[in-house]
Amino acid sequence: MKAYQSDLDPQANPDDQAIDQALRPPELAEFIGQPRVVSQLSLLLDAAKQRGSVPDHVLLSGPPGLGKTTLAMIIAHEMSAPLRISSGPAIQHAGDLAAILSGLTEGEVFFLDEIHRMSRPAEEMLYLAMEDFRVDVVVGKGPGATAIPLEIPRFTLVGATTRVGLLPGPLRDRFGFTAQLDYYDDATLTSIIERSATYLGVNLDLSAAEVIASRSRGTPRIANRLLRRVRDYAQVRAPGPVSAETASAALTLFDVDPLGLDRLDRAVLEAICKKFAGGPVGLSTLAIAVGEEPETVADVAEPFLVRLGFIMRTPRGRMATPAGYAHLGLAMPAVSDLFNP
Repeated sequence: MKAYQSDLDPQANPDDQAIDQALRPPELAEFIGQPRVVSQLSLLLDAAKQRGSVPDHVLLSGPPGLGKTTLAMIIAHEMSAPLRISSGPAIQHAGDLAAILSGLTEGEVFFLDEIHRMSRPAEEMLYLAMEDFRVDVVVGKGPGATAIPLEIPRFTLVGATTRVGLLPGPLRDRFGFTAQLDYYDDATLTSIIERSATYLGVNLDLSAAEVIASRSRGTPRIANRLLRRVRDYAQVRAPGPVSAETASAALTLFDVDPLGLDRLDRAVLEAICKKFAGGPVGLSTLAIAVGEEPETVADVAEPFLVRLGFIMRTPRGRMATPAGYAHLGLAMPAVSDLFNP
């Protein structure tokens, strides 16, 4: 894998970085899951290599933890190009972006995570850089200011976003290839966990990998995180091959239930069902009931609960569904206007 420069987390633990790097597949052929995206991306890169040109800009969208950063690293590896990593929140001024772009080399891959959070002035500068491979550096202020065009090497921008709808149309249109990453099924996650277990030196039964996969919310990042906690549990309390029983015991200890709900998820669901009789209840009231910030409830717990069909959002507030009550082993209230908002 090529060395890369990163502006994301310069203080990260080197051991953690080494583990994360080892768990990421270096080539498209080793990337498990997302077959449609992998096939399309493989064609794009092969065509660019045959022409001897720089690949089109790539936009990767989808929920966190599905492999957007890994795919950016693979693109750089497949093209034998260096990789520079930054993020939208880190680029708050056009000058920040100009400094990065002017330092790129020919054919370099520039990975911009959370691209939807970039400032508007930097965004407008990026339009010109993506299309014409130049930036206009403004010298001076006021009426006497002068824009000096600065040519930059041809590069490939790989943008990643969890909220593609927040990207302005002109920016989206400048990407030559857009890929939507989907959640992984349990069988694919099981394969990913087995591969990661090999790199981590964990002797894992297939049944244990399936247990971890079933609680990973369809997300490889979560699967790898849970695998590490199972490894820790087995190392301390159950030496030897990791069985399904060991994996279940470990994940129960870490408050991850058979469907992948954690402490916050269950607290939100229980609050709606028990404290508010199934709802509707407003987000702020619900957040106070579980002792969290409204943003945490809305961005961390709710999406998974809605995906499972345990709660639903309505104009009047959050409401529990029959499936949510059933998961908690509760009977729905006899009188409920759940489906008559």
